[in-house]
Amino acid sequence: MHHTTREGRFAAALVEAADTVTETFDTGDYLRRLADRCVELLSAWAAGIVLIDRGEAVALGGSTRGGREEVALDLLAAQRNGGPCLESYGSGRPVPPVSISEAHETARWPEFTEQALRHGVVATFAVPVRRRDSLFGALNVFVPTLPDRASDSWRSELVVAQALADAAGLGLENNRAYAQSRSLAGQLQEALSSRVRIEQAKGMLAERWQIGTDEAFIALRGHARRRRLPLDRVALAVIEGGPVDRL
Repeated sequence: MHHTTREGRFAAALVEAADTVTETFDTGDYLRRLADRCVELLSAWAAGIVLIDRGEAVALGGSTRGGREEVALDLLAAQRNGGPCLESYGSGRPVPPVSISEAHETARWPEFTEQALRHGVVATFAVPVRRRDSLFGALNVFVPTLPDRASDSWRSELVVAQALADAAGLGLENNRAYAQSRSLAGQLQEALSSRVRIEQAKGMLAERWQIGTDEAFIALRGHARRRRLPLDRVALAVIEGGPVDRL
């Protein structure tokens, strides 16, 4: 559905940010789309998202609108030693609009502000990407003019940005849970399949040697131990007609 109003686009962006329970989920594409939605909905020149794990940036995404993806990624990368993203992530709270020139003069984030001035960024703000007590990273918005901090307009921008970031936090948590459940299901299925192969091999050896299944299992396990092979691998070899020591 095509949404023409800002409210409609905002609602669609929230749904998109939370919709991550899919086998085809790609973190890079997801972060780029989210950054693009920020530029569409806010008075933003560019936007970027950084995901952080154990204090290290693990994924970056920049808005592609206006061909500024590389610029957004450069501004995120310049925050290795400090910046609005790290500050928001560290505190778990938004960083209100900051004048880049003022921050540069006070050496608040030297490396970042130098890059931001080079790219013509006038102001920036950041919000944490979070879900309850879990912090995933931060969303950074770059604007071409300094917001009037005495007005309510920038507060509205901050609220919209935080709502998008919160939806992303929900989406990332859901995707993490989905990936974990799929991994566990895969492990359980493999364990079940392995057990079935072992039981099948036991039956084949018992029939081949005219012995009981317990004796057949002892032989199967002994062969695996002597050859230092996984029991499941030996069982598969038996099913495929391979030889097994009876000793």
